[in-house]
Amino acid sequence: MRPPLRVGLVGLGVISRFYLAALRTVPGLELVAVCDRNPAVLAARPAGVPGYTDHARMLDEAAPDAVVVTAPNDAHARICADALGWGAAVCVEKPLALDSAQAEPLTELARQRGTPLFTAFHRRYNSGVARLREDLAGRRVVEVTVRYLERIEEHAGTDTWYLDPDRCGGGCVADNGPNAFDLVESLLGPVDVVAARVDRDAAGTDRRAEVELRARGARAGGRPPVTGDGRRGGGRGRGPTVGDGPWAGGARARVLLDWSHPGERKDVEVRTDDGTDLRTDMLAGHPGFKGSLWHEYVGVLTEFEWRVREGLVEDPGGPSALKLVGDAYRLAAVEERRTQEGAR
Repeated sequence: MRPPLRVGLVGLGVISRFYLAALRTVPGLELVAVCDRNPAVLAARPAGVPGYTDHARMLDEAAPDAVVVTAPNDAHARICADALGWGAAVCVEKPLALDSAQAEPLTELARQRGTPLFTAFHRRYNSGVARLREDLAGRRVVEVTVRYLERIEEHAGTDTWYLDPDRCGGGCVADNGPNAFDLVESLLGPVDVVAARVDRDAAGTDRRAEVELRARGARAGGRPPVTGDGRRGGGRGRGPTVGDGPWAGGARARVLLDWSHPGERKDVEVRTDDGTDLRTDMLAGHPGFKGSLWHEYVGVLTEFEWRVREGLVEDPGGPSALKLVGDAYRLAAVEERRTQEGAR
């Protein structure tokens, strides 16, 4: 029996509890250290686990095989680079970095070191999404709508950096957009942004956005989905990643994002070429606030362990999502200029 991978976790914010629970569930992983810059937060770490306020010191003293990064978005690139440079495999909460310019050196460093760099898109592992993928087997998707609607203040808690556009990356497009775009690409294959509109508040944080996308290629079939408990349906194959799934060239997608929505709605609607409409509610069957995240992060870490064991260094999902985020912002700015010029 292989020994578990020794894992250090950096960042004890609002999302960390789902990783910590998953680390207790996935048998091939062992938590050996945690890190957070706030000593008060660090004091509440799991009993018996060493705590650090400096991730570099954690790397040197705890010597983890792998690092989970769930720090604020603006810290992702630096922590990932340090972990990869040290030789630890990295699982980083989406987004991989603030933008593609930060992401490119990370992917190159991972390639040079032969060390896995994996971006966590937890909605890939949602049980409803897995059932949707099963229902789509052998069908061609022609239209997808992903809704990601919530009131961010209810979800961020004490992690106020979400509302700082410089630290978050912009707002709902930068933070929720990657999960939504990754879902689109899991169903349609590679896509391009063709139009975008972003509404911001007085602080410059984007609160609402609508992004239109178009698929590039054509392919049928797909790989087994990850099931709701994190196991891969159909055997030892990998979980769903960018490029998997049945799709048709020219298929359309629409992503609706809202950080000012009363309550919460997160769903996916799909239309196939025979006119069939399918829908999954990613929150259904998971009672309680953020209840769906518990099983999704088991899927994330199950996938991460498998990739590390198999020596899979490259993960196209993280860079692809960041490119789509950047393109959405760019096209939204073009549309905003056109609107302003038309009003003159």
